[in-house]
Amino acid sequence: MTEIKSGFHLKEILFRIDGRGYKAYKDITGHYDLGQFILHIDHVQSDPFAPPSRMRISLTQKIAGFPAHLQNSKIKRIALEDFLTRAFAMAAHKVSQRSGTGTSGLITIDQPGQEIMERTSMRVNKDIVEARFMLGLPARGRKILARQAEKIFFDFLPEIIENSLIYTNLNTQKLTRHIQIAEDQEVLRAKLKEKNLVAFVGNGSILPRESGISDRPLAEEKALPFISPEELEVSFHLPNQGQVKGMGIPAGVTLIVGGGYHGKSTLLKAIERGVYNHIPDDGRDLVVTVADAIKIRAEDGRSVVKTDISSFINNLPGGQSTKIFSTSNASGSTSQAANIVEALEAGASLLLLDEDTSATNFMIRDGRMQMLVAREFEPITPFVDRVQELYQKFGVSTILVLGGSGDYFDVADKVIMMQNYKARDVTNKAREIANRHKNFRRQEQKTPLKEITQRILLKESFKLGPKDKIKAKGLTTILIGRQSIDLNFIEQLTHPSQTNAIAEIIRYISRRYMNGKTCLSSIIDQVLDDIEKYGLDVISPFYGQHPGNLALPRKQEIAAAINRYRDLKVEQMKLLD
Repeated sequence: MTEIKSGFHLKEILFRIDGRGYKAYKDITGHYDLGQFILHIDHVQSDPFAPPSRMRISLTQKIAGFPAHLQNSKIKRIALEDFLTRAFAMAAHKVSQRSGTGTSGLITIDQPGQEIMERTSMRVNKDIVEARFMLGLPARGRKILARQAEKIFFDFLPEIIENSLIYTNLNTQKLTRHIQIAEDQEVLRAKLKEKNLVAFVGNGSILPRESGISDRPLAEEKALPFISPEELEVSFHLPNQGQVKGMGIPAGVTLIVGGGYHGKSTLLKAIERGVYNHIPDDGRDLVVTVADAIKIRAEDGRSVVKTDISSFINNLPGGQSTKIFSTSNASGSTSQAANIVEALEAGASLLLLDEDTSATNFMIRDGRMQMLVAREFEPITPFVDRVQELYQKFGVSTILVLGGSGDYFDVADKVIMMQNYKARDVTNKAREIANRHKNFRRQEQKTPLKEITQRILLKESFKLGPKDKIKAKGLTTILIGRQSIDLNFIEQLTHPSQTNAIAEIIRYISRRYMNGKTCLSSIIDQVLDDIEKYGLDVISPFYGQHPGNLALPRKQEIAAAINRYRDLKVEQMKLLD
């Protein structure tokens, strides 16, 4: 049973260690009743320049007072926790100040971005509210500044709590809207399939971002609100906002065309992020996409391990097989083929592509090139000759941004033109052009599109030595022992805490599910089932203490990270039959 000591006991320890070497701070590790709340000091940093100390604040709902109706569904609870994390971050920023060496005096919490997603920074249930935060324990040089620490524990933390974790002290109207907006997005996403849609862009949405390094919306006076073409306009009834209207993108093959700088990629980018819920006033809180949509691009230099890309690339010079294709340095075309196959392996029902980030020879081979280079000397089956087959055979839709290839008109179900950031349905005109100007290129499918071959994750994939670690480094890197996984081109990964969670999921898989018999997709499903059952805390090595810097990634990003591990060991499932 956890021993909870008094606040007076904490003051005694601080008095005793004042002015001593920094390692004496270890003595305050434990749990303390500070009256209004319990302070859990889970881990004390070893040095003022080390990562800050991990702590938790927990208070009962009798004190916090959050009504049950604000947390009576999963999405409401997630949105409530998200709001409280933001409120805590703001309150902490106002009172905390650097007071010595390194991170001394700084109080921080895992700060969310524009998306609302499940996190471990805050936990709310019918009984308690718990905030997980970091604190740089004060020191001058490596000498403890206990009086400053006492002020943080007994003055600053109560003030933060009053301003962020007490229901009656918050802007309850703003909180309610935050929850309702998230709930509406979740309902809207669930309703897409009822109308055979893969994405919805609400009228009035602000799609452009503030800048290339900011995910905030462009100022309203500079932005043009999105309005759906009349032909594509659909409406939904949402539980909080009532009826909303916007552009529905149907299942199948949709092209987004137009001149440069007219908003094609901006629209696609918003659709990419539509797999997440967004905060109010983000501009994209009525842009929703099927939850398993994945952005596909060329990725020169990535590793590929035993992936069957033969539906797209076959008969390589030298007789190299593409049915069990491996390389440590993929080309643009082979990487894009592998990315598609791996996306399908992970269960994606919608592929998102932009011509600008795709391999040209993978996307199209025009009639003139076909005349010059005979088919028997070209190993690539262009995507244009597979895109409809993906939908007809597997039910996998595609949204594709194009500016330079009209050959896709022949295979498109819908064509949307962006012109001065305004969307127009030009499907009929594109078909008329395709019919009037017959294409003399030939389809290059030699064989039907193959079923996806699942791959079994072998035990030796993450075989680590006693000193090897798995950890994330920022948004785009995971270190496994001496090997790194480069996630720079996983474009729907939005927050470093998701990368932290992927690193912990890899550790969790290596300890629990590496039996050499289960395919990668199923293993990830098992982990996500555990998270659904026990919460995101379950994957953390600090389970029961302070897993405060994790945000839930999607199955697609988890699989993408594992597939880019250069020491990955897999076998195709059919080879073991």
